[in-house]
Amino acid sequence: MKLSILNGRVIDPANGVDRVADLFVVKGRIAALGTAPDGFVADRSIDASGQLVCPGLVDLRARLREPGQENTATIASETRAAAAGGITTLVSPPDTDPVVDNPAVVDLIRHRAAQAGFARVMSLGALTQGLAGKTLAEMHALKTAGCVGVGNGQRAVSNTEVMRRAMEYAATQGLPVFLHAEDPWLAEGGCAHEGAVSVRLGLPGIPEAAETIAVARDLQLIEQTGVRAHFCGLSSVRAVQMIARARFDGLPVTADVAAHQLFLTDMDIGYFDSQCHVRPPLRSQRDRDGLRQALADGSIDAICSDHQPHDTDAKLAPFPASEPGISALETLLPLTLRLVDEGVLGLSEAIARLTSGPAQIIGRDAGLAVGEIADVCIVDPEQYHELSAATMVSHGHNSPFLGWEFKGRVTHTLLGGRETFCVDKPIQPLT
Repeated sequence: MKLSILNGRVIDPANGVDRVADLFVVKGRIAALGTAPDGFVADRSIDASGQLVCPGLVDLRARLREPGQENTATIASETRAAAAGGITTLVSPPDTDPVVDNPAVVDLIRHRAAQAGFARVMSLGALTQGLAGKTLAEMHALKTAGCVGVGNGQRAVSNTEVMRRAMEYAATQGLPVFLHAEDPWLAEGGCAHEGAVSVRLGLPGIPEAAETIAVARDLQLIEQTGVRAHFCGLSSVRAVQMIARARFDGLPVTADVAAHQLFLTDMDIGYFDSQCHVRPPLRSQRDRDGLRQALADGSIDAICSDHQPHDTDAKLAPFPASEPGISALETLLPLTLRLVDEGVLGLSEAIARLTSGPAQIIGRDAGLAVGEIADVCIVDPEQYHELSAATMVSHGHNSPFLGWEFKGRVTHTLLGGRETFCVDKPIQPLT
């Protein structure tokens, strides 16, 4: 199909483009920007007047619950939710069941995503076999199978020698190591930020030191091994400062933050609101403001959803016993656009944190240059909508943002030039 997207404001941070222009797609790739190619006759045109046209979003951390927890959600259901949120590429952590520690699981995830056809799913391979933190996974085979990095999910590799050898192996394969920085002993049993709120509510706390001590150890090992590393889901301003200093000193490290950490604090727990039970926990207002500043000055490279859909029962238990996590694919872009409205980021910078920033971390392109795959997101920046369980596409409705009104809504998503979402077309139930 030949497709033209007309009169939109094209924002492509990877190539420094920010102007009103027409975009032309032929055979799933960008054919031209501005002037149509010779002899071009569109099979379909989209009028994007007053809308933003940007590369499809790249989400560095989204749990799709398949394989292993298909009773909660599936790759098909969650990639469809991703398309509704303008996301065309998802990175899936290795802590599925079975664990992504062999090529067969990588192939299964890729096959299921291709069958669904809503978004591209890239896998992270396991750093250690079974994520047990004892024996190294076969990273060469995982890379050959298509993994874009390796990590141990949210399970700590407490043995420092094992972590060192894992980083050395990953470095020889040119694979980035994705790190969840949390000291398992300091965090054990905790469910909220250790501070005045956790004391008032009688909740076991997770101190800031659980994150900073783990960051300090990993930075020393990164310096020792030379591996390229990415810190996932930072929650404390002190950890960000440590990573910023390491980058200044030349270490090959990047970092991301979950969108909810940029808006919520431990005060939002209120009276045991389990929708605000996340890991790492929501921290203080000082931390939230520090994360925003780090995002603005470039110390944080990407914003991710940290999508974790749950069924209703998972959030009905008492706060410490409830499952942590937010169903967040459909709020990733609206929350980021709110940062623009609040003056934290410029519009082009915000789009960069969702496209070129995360894409670079996994060694992929996310731009609208001629010849690139036509992964495109079209957004009406003036359209208001309210998040509700009835309108969410994800099978998980666990979100502290239910009832929030957002400004900016995805109207079309293209994956390889093929429309995977259109706001004017009703979403049919999956069969």
